Amino acid sequence: MSTEPTTEAGPGETEPATGTGPREHQGPDSGPELLPTATAKRTGAVLADGVRAAPRATALAVATVLAGSAAGLVAPWVLGSMVDDISAGAGPDAILRSAVLIAAAALVGGILVGLGAWQVSRVGETILARLRERVMERVLHMPAARLERVRIGDLLSRVGDDVAVVTTAIARNGPEVVTALAVVVLTTGGMTALDWRLGLAGLAAVPFYVWAVRWYMPRSGPYYARERIAMGERSHALMGALRGRGTVRAYRLEEEHEQRIADRSRTAMQLTLDVFRLFTRLGARMNGSEFVGLGAVLVVGFWLVRGDLATVGMVTAAALYFHRLFGPLGFLVMNFNDVQQAGASLARLAGVVDLPTARDPGAEEGPAGSSLRVEGVSHTYAPGAPKALDRVDLRVAPGERVALVGASGAGKTTLAAVVSGLRTPTSGTVYLGGTPLDELGEQRVREHVFLVSQETHVFAGTLLDDLRLARAGATAAEAEEALDAVDALDWVRALPEGTATVVGEGGHALTAEQAQHLALARLVLADPDLAVLDEATAEAGSSGARRLERAAVAATKGRTTLVVAHRLTQAQTADRVVVMDQGRIVEEGTHERLVADGGRYARLWRSWQG
Repeated sequence: MSTEPTTEAGPGETEPATGTGPREHQGPDSGPELLPTATAKRTGAVLADGVRAAPRATALAVATVLAGSAAGLVAPWVLGSMVDDISAGAGPDAILRSAVLIAAAALVGGILVGLGAWQVSRVGETILARLRERVMERVLHMPAARLERVRIGDLLSRVGDDVAVVTTAIARNGPEVVTALAVVVLTTGGMTALDWRLGLAGLAAVPFYVWAVRWYMPRSGPYYARERIAMGERSHALMGALRGRGTVRAYRLEEEHEQRIADRSRTAMQLTLDVFRLFTRLGARMNGSEFVGLGAVLVVGFWLVRGDLATVGMVTAAALYFHRLFGPLGFLVMNFNDVQQAGASLARLAGVVDLPTARDPGAEEGPAGSSLRVEGVSHTYAPGAPKALDRVDLRVAPGERVALVGASGAGKTTLAAVVSGLRTPTSGTVYLGGTPLDELGEQRVREHVFLVSQETHVFAGTLLDDLRLARAGATAAEAEEALDAVDALDWVRALPEGTATVVGEGGHALTAEQAQHLALARLVLADPDLAVLDEATAEAGSSGARRLERAAVAATKGRTTLVVAHRLTQAQTADRVVVMDQGRIVEEGTHERLVADGGRYARLWRSWQG
């Protein structure tokens, strides 16, 4: 089903008699909800999946980082040996050799650490890119009913803020975290290799480090999770005010919305300050841990030297090794700020990745023809809510043009959404060419059904690329033929670069009428079996409505078409008019016959005529 982007509607609908009624509102539901957040175990599994997807690159990055960290062990070891050599009266040659060895190890270590950091960053960015793709795939394929219930701020903060947090963590801290872990492991092994008792002395600091981290984590973790939610709430308030700015100004609600945004911003700021206070208290505990560890190494070393169980050089090397741990351990613990934030954001992204997807039957063959049959279709937007559709039966012959009309809340757009495959009916079945839509599967339905909605989006890029969204392989000549079919070629050729003109965000701005022309040209290019026009000429205003109506007729000529009529002139030109009321079909026939019958449609027509 090729579609134009639209916000799915509920039972309320546009008033066709005057063309001034409100756009369909959402059906009743339990209110906006937050998307799920994955558990720590599941988040780790998602991250592990990304690592397993690039095994060679990951193994090479880890090996390079370990080799660079191992090169860093040379300097303390050689310095310790140098102390013993000087104590034994060694000459300048021995000291010079030691200095050269230290310099060579530092050079090799620096190169390997830099190379390893680059490799780790590359692997991390690759994993994140794949995760972003999975998140966007789930969001773009989220059922319309579910998408309507989700807080827009929560969704935007996940695909925006959370991705940015994880990206920053990978680019800035990812390589350093891996390098720091390697340094800690190898340096601890180096101390133990000197003398197991010196290694145990260094480990005396571990309980204090663990105590500091265990004190910090349970206190900071909830703050970070609440901070991410608070940022989503802030985004939700901002988006609500911006998207409804016309209504806000009309009802003079500026102060109320400003106060709401200020309150949610203040909440997010206070949570950030609370985390920072915890962070400074963690720093004090870290300093205490370093004091305990270095003190233990020196005291144990003193007794070992006094008992001729170790040399001064060995104790010196052990002290230097432990001192070398200050930076990596401090970095790991002190950067829990970023690690916790990244972990919380990663859990939110993993929660989106785990959203269930509808099973696509993947039908090998398409429908046998372009007839449309709706049998006993009912639909509700929430359990216990009024029926938006109530046992609707409708048949549309191949090539027939049928207009849906009715007062606001009649169920027209709901029926259009069900026929387009965007909504699954609560009961009943929709058949295209004799085949149920649910047996065709999403992909097949997209190939044979095209929806043009009232809310058309112009994507950033050239106008030709925008048209090719309907058919990727379309040539420039085919695109111009489609534009000509809907009488849009003249204004397109008048653009600075014709079909090569960049439109959409950051490009040439198209009017509402031009955007709808573009959508109708996409319909011609897609050449579907069934076209559904959901108030496709409503956004242009009165000045361009007639032109768009003629374009819509041209785009659907000879094609099975269902039109949600915003203006009754669209119904007048249809082969058949279907009148809906409270989710049911109450009248059906040609325009002339329904007007002559003097029923509901006739009253709408008289009102339309003024």
